[in-house]
Amino acid sequence: MGRPVFRRVGAAVEARQHSRVAYLDRDRALVEAARRDPRRFDALYRKYLAQVYSYAYYELGDHHEAEDATERTFLQALAALPRFEERAAPADGEGASTFRVWLFQIARNAVANQHRGRRRHPELPLEAAAVIADPLDVEGRAAVRDEARAAWAAVGRLPADRRRALVLRFVEEMSTAEIAGVLGRSEGAVRVLIHRALRSVARDLETGGRR
Repeated sequence: MGRPVFRRVGAAVEARQHSRVAYLDRDRALVEAARRDPRRFDALYRKYLAQVYSYAYYELGDHHEAEDATERTFLQALAALPRFEERAAPADGEGASTFRVWLFQIARNAVANQHRGRRRHPELPLEAAAVIADPLDVEGRAAVRDEARAAWAAVGRLPADRRRALVLRFVEEMSTAEIAGVLGRSEGAVRVLIHRALRSVARDLETGGRR
C-alpha cells in the first residue's frame, strides 16, 4: 500500500532534481534545438563567434589564422554536437555553460593545430593585438593608450599556460571553473596560474620589459 506513495515521492524528487539541473547550462535549449535541426546551430554560432575569434586571435596574433581556427572550431563542434554531454553541477552556479567550456576546448585544439602547421613556433605577438582597444575591433579603428599596449605586450611575454589563463579570465570573462575545464586543470591550479601571471606582468611593467 505504501509503494505507490514512495513511487510518487520518488518521481517528485526526480522531477525537482531535473528542474534544478535544467537551468544550470544556459545553452541547453539552444543545444537541444541544434541537435533536432542542425540549421538551428546558427544561434550558437552567432552567440559565441566573437568570443572564439578573439581567443584565437590572441593566441595566434594573425587575423587570417584566427578566422581559420574559428571556422574549424565551429565545424568540429557542429559535427560532434550529438556526442556533447552536459555536465553542469549545482556548484557551477545558475549562469554556467558546459557547452561554452566544451566549445573552447575544441578552439584550444584548433589553435594548437594552427601552431603545429607553422614552419616555426613563435610565442604569441600580443604587441600586435594591443593596437586594438577592443579585441573584437578587427579593423583597428579604436585608439589605444600606451599603458594598455605595454600591458598586453607584457602578457605576450608570459609562458603559454599563464597567458591563456589571463586571456580566458579577463578577455573572455570566464569563471575559474570554466577556465579549468578549458585548460584541463583544477580550479586551484588555475587560480595559481592567474596569480603568478598577474605578478609577472606587474614585474614586467615595472622594468619596462627588460629581463
